[in-house]
Amino acid sequence: MKATCDRDALREGLAIINSVIPSKSTKPILDNVCLVATDDTLELVATDQEVSVRFKITQCKVIEPGPVVIPARTAFDFVRDLSGETVTIATSDTQCTITSGADSCDLVVADADEFPVVPRFKDDGAVSLQGGNFTRLVGRTAFAAAKEAGRYSMHGVLTELENDQLRLVATDGRRLSMATIPVEMKGMEAKRAIVPTKGMQLFCRVITDPLDQVKLALHEDQIGLISKNAEIFARLIDGDFPQYQAVIPAECGNRIEADAEQFTRKLRLVSNVSGDETRAVRLRVKGDQLEMYGHSAGRGEATAHMDVSFRGEDSDIAFNPDYVLDGIKHGQPELVVLEFAQKTSPGKFTLGENHVYIVMPITLDA
Repeated sequence: MKATCDRDALREGLAIINSVIPSKSTKPILDNVCLVATDDTLELVATDQEVSVRFKITQCKVIEPGPVVIPARTAFDFVRDLSGETVTIATSDTQCTITSGADSCDLVVADADEFPVVPRFKDDGAVSLQGGNFTRLVGRTAFAAAKEAGRYSMHGVLTELENDQLRLVATDGRRLSMATIPVEMKGMEAKRAIVPTKGMQLFCRVITDPLDQVKLALHEDQIGLISKNAEIFARLIDGDFPQYQAVIPAECGNRIEADAEQFTRKLRLVSNVSGDETRAVRLRVKGDQLEMYGHSAGRGEATAHMDVSFRGEDSDIAFNPDYVLDGIKHGQPELVVLEFAQKTSPGKFTLGENHVYIVMPITLDA
């Protein structure tokens, strides 16, 4: 195999490939990337057997088609530091030579026949949507997925296709984020699956233009996404996702509307004195005045006030401020709407159109 391609395009492709390469693997072949040169296209293929990627580089001239399997991290490290505008990749039976200008690197090659088979994207059962809408949907939800050891099903994002809507839901048990966008299902039956967070993040990474159309397909054991230059596949997570509908309050007697920028600034201000042992800020609303109060024995106390629009009875509720700020940061709303029944009930934040964020309250001494 021999091909010459644009250095920046190759660098970008290898960076994406290396986000899939496992840090530790019992199968050495998974530490490699398979490069396949065909018809003036260089395709980079990698998998950790949970998430797989095919990345196409079209800024390429193929002199001799064929595959080669080389160490992924070493290839990326070398290409990243090259200064030439183009890179030539050429192989022999025992090595692969990467050259740019006067700089070159000889890498050992692995047996291409041992490299795992990575599927191709299938259009059947796929929905089409704008890339920017999808990345926004993932950004509003995936951050809330569980990260620490625990229920495996909460380490992914629930993905639902029904009634011409794509809905994503993520939770770690202390907060839950749900967002939806319209899609054309064209009579397709409803589908539901838990997608690994790593897969969702990689889907977003290969969407370079928010106006580009992408396709998403849910199958029995995997989900696939195809963009302009990549195909990504993720194995679905087995398990039962929490019944999220039961967590979302149906009726709330208290409703606060506040400017998101001012609410964020005031909450961050007060949270500065909240202790690490008990991260909590009390929100107390009376009329159209919202008071935020935080304190800790080792730091002191702080209070902030702001005007809000309020409907309900004078009341208070406390939250971990980090969770609330996290939701606002990812939702990027202009207006924050907080609804709750009482101080021991979940807080329902509406952070823009079709984005609901639930945060469990914290009980504080009076």
